[in-house]
Amino acid sequence: MGRKLSGKVALVTGAGRGIGLVIAERLMADGARLVIANFDEAEASKAAEEMSSRHFRGKPPVVVPGNLSEEAVAKAAVEAAIDAYGRLDILINNAGGGIIKAFAEHTPDTLRETIDRNLWTAIWCCWHALPVMREQGGGRIVNIGADSVRNGLWDHAAYNAAKGGMHGMTTGLAREYALDGITVNTVAPCATNTPQMAEITERNPELAEKFLSVIPMRRPAEMAEIASMVSYLASDEASFVTGQVISVNGGSTML
Repeated sequence: MGRKLSGKVALVTGAGRGIGLVIAERLMADGARLVIANFDEAEASKAAEEMSSRHFRGKPPVVVPGNLSEEAVAKAAVEAAIDAYGRLDILINNAGGGIIKAFAEHTPDTLRETIDRNLWTAIWCCWHALPVMREQGGGRIVNIGADSVRNGLWDHAAYNAAKGGMHGMTTGLAREYALDGITVNTVAPCATNTPQMAEITERNPELAEKFLSVIPMRRPAEMAEIASMVSYLASDEASFVTGQVISVNGGSTML
């Protein structure tokens, strides 16, 4: 695997497990130095230790624990990158996770949590990272959205409200910061082979089958396939790609 991110500093949120962990490991393999921000400190510390043992190059990943929907935690994550490495080149807004249920079955608390997890985490991280990137003269932001925003997947209305907000923020920031050398894009996966997907399959196999039924390839995305797209968008190879919501979806939506 190449070293196309050598010398770059990346902050990956929600990197303790699942898609975020795979993305973090891919960026590290590509040469990036990492800060990983995660709600569960023990989970993130274990992930950092395991990544270091496989890809140790200089400093091991810096771990920032806490709830990124709180502005102070997002600020601390960005500051951790500056303190450890003196810069921040790449922000991957992966923190989130769906509370997947029919809209009428949500409570005010689960609705608020869904928005907080998936949208406010990205808003606060962008708000703190963008001034740093602008001062440096450039950067890359990659948001992890959802293909369900485009295909109206079952039981995803609240989740889509949050991820749709992220998609909209992507296009707005991309235009606002284009002349600053900062690109902003979203990777929108379909149903993905994650621990959460395994839980849904076990708990409600009929719902899981519905998720797969809209995918012409009739399989979920693999986390490594998502990480590959993120790695591309985070690199200099994607210097002229901005404001895009790119689906990694096996054809579940097509243009």
